[in-house]
Amino acid sequence: MIHKCRVLIAEDHKILREGLRVLLASEANLEVVAEVGNGIDALHACVEQRPDVVLMDLSMPGSNGTEAIRNIKRRFPEIHVIVLTAHKVDEYVHAALDAGAGAYVLKEDSHRELLVAIRSVQGGHVFLSPSICGSVVRGYLHGGRPLARSPLERLTHREREVIKLVAEGYRNREIAQVMCLSAKTVEKHRANLMKKLSLHNATAVTAFAFEHGLVQR
Repeated sequence: MIHKCRVLIAEDHKILREGLRVLLASEANLEVVAEVGNGIDALHACVEQRPDVVLMDLSMPGSNGTEAIRNIKRRFPEIHVIVLTAHKVDEYVHAALDAGAGAYVLKEDSHRELLVAIRSVQGGHVFLSPSICGSVVRGYLHGGRPLARSPLERLTHREREVIKLVAEGYRNREIAQVMCLSAKTVEKHRANLMKKLSLHNATAVTAFAFEHGLVQR
């Protein structure tokens, strides 16, 4: 019997999840074992289902994709994570690869590109969407990062998580519960990110998060 590649879909838009499930179900060697809508549930599903591959969006409620990738790879280094996103900015690509993603596919790419990405990570290779290959290579040739450092790159992963949750309307105490941190630590992260970005209130933080694609309207 041929071993089927077990796939977990982590995408907060239901219609996209359903489309991906139908698309992948048409492949004889693929099996969708679970579908979730956020990064926290993605980690829980990995515990329960132990998929071979996770298709991960980057902009999801609660816990963003980059943090979810890091958590999954920390606990299950054998699971391959493929980013499937609309973001093609270098900072997102580098952050995802640094977190442990094995492939970066754009939602504008074809069905064939996604299948090639799945086969690539299963074979131990890295796959990048053809649309971003040149930019990523140029970035790494100049010291591993784009020449111009974006505002997001000044933030730590924790600070990115906090700014996303603030923009989604969470209060400090709720953020602390979601991130399993103390309220004082969250306050410190919040103060640090606001200082780094020269933001002076929650409204400015929310506007920044929308502008840089950390949350969707």
